[in-house]
Amino acid sequence: MSDSTAPSGFTKDQPFPARMTENRLLNKPGSTKETRHFVVDLADSGLTYKAGDSLGVFSSNRGLEVDEVIARLGAAGDEPVLPAALKLASPIPLREALTGRLALAKPTRKFIEILAAHTTEAEEQAKLAGLLAPEFKDGLGAYLEAREFVDLLAEFPGARLSAQEFVDQLRRLMPRLYSIASSSLVYPTEVHLTVAIVRYRSNDRDRVGVCSTFLADRAVPRTTPVPVFMSNSHFAPPEDRLKDCIMVGPGTGVAPFRAFMQERAATGAAGRNWLFFGDQKSETDFLYEEEWRQYSAQGLLTRLSTAFSRDQPQKIYVQDRIRENAAELWKWLNGGAIFYVCGDAKRMAKDVDAALHALVAEHGGKTIEQAVDYVKQLKKEKRYQRDVY
Repeated sequence: MSDSTAPSGFTKDQPFPARMTENRLLNKPGSTKETRHFVVDLADSGLTYKAGDSLGVFSSNRGLEVDEVIARLGAAGDEPVLPAALKLASPIPLREALTGRLALAKPTRKFIEILAAHTTEAEEQAKLAGLLAPEFKDGLGAYLEAREFVDLLAEFPGARLSAQEFVDQLRRLMPRLYSIASSSLVYPTEVHLTVAIVRYRSNDRDRVGVCSTFLADRAVPRTTPVPVFMSNSHFAPPEDRLKDCIMVGPGTGVAPFRAFMQERAATGAAGRNWLFFGDQKSETDFLYEEEWRQYSAQGLLTRLSTAFSRDQPQKIYVQDRIRENAAELWKWLNGGAIFYVCGDAKRMAKDVDAALHALVAEHGGKTIEQAVDYVKQLKKEKRYQRDVY
């Protein structure tokens, strides 16, 4: 992805202070998930977007976490600091740096070394030495993974760091990119997002995804500025409106395909559309179900294949539905269809890729090597596109 520059000049370096106009829960009561639909108002920004693009969102950290860090540093919050990661020309107050400019998660080995150099408590020195011991190298990763910077300040109160020494160990708070779930042909002055809200516990503390909970909890609709910018993507519906689309998007991976369908409907695209959607339970987690049903009823969504993993004893995923429909999928592919995948890169995208190779080999009558070459050719022709994260 590359950042686009709107005629207005709003960019990643100078984001537009948008306002959110809608914050709606998509899951139904009884779901174990929290997926939300957000509408961000772009009016007067000059920002434009295409189906398949992403919206970059700058967020802020939770106030209670910032307050605790300041308290544990023995600071007031108004101390002037020049965080190394920000490369600023002049100092800013500590509270401002911790609230919206620096990341409070993912502490490093170097921070453990800093604490070891600053503590005067023998017990803390011994524990920190153990964490830094060569034989504990593998264990240190898991130890740090379960903690944020505030945990370490709480665990080693004998290490007295100045505000400047502390902020120098923090990374810049980066924006989060979200696939846009709307078409600008239908919604020219707003962007829709489909966001999984991250909440979990580790080391006996409640943790959150900074940006997802900024949108869900801390950005007051029509009031709180939400700094945003556009990020262009290679991921896009076919320019040729006669082309068929195969869209694989479980969970929030369905977001760009909602945009694709809006665009295909608005342009009167004659190509067929096949959506593979999956989540946990059909009763509670079928995101945008009414819209997909309506597209199906209108004949715009030719086929809808769903995989709800928890609706039966044996878990079923989108890759299983691809295998079940392999013969028909091969006909679509062989007829020129474009194969799109959006969502989890670690497992889903790999499993879908394997299923794609298998169906090409089996139903295309190809060897494994020939199937690999066929899929490579699909990519070259931009007929196999992925937006995975």
